[in-house]
Amino acid sequence: MTHGAHPLAPAPHADIDQARHCADCRGWGTVITPDGRHELCPACQRPEETDSSAVRA
Repeated sequence: MTHGAHPLAPAPHADIDQARHCADCRGWGTVITPDGRHELCPACQRPEETDSSAVRA
């Protein structure tokens, strides 16, 4: 039996520039989990880090 992505769960928005040469997701920026969900590729998609040196009031 073939499994695919869950039709009701939209794929998260990936940064394609970061995914361009990723071997894990092959440039897509997302991977499909064994249970059929789309998730951001853990190898190339990093959450934006907040800069702790930002201007403080």
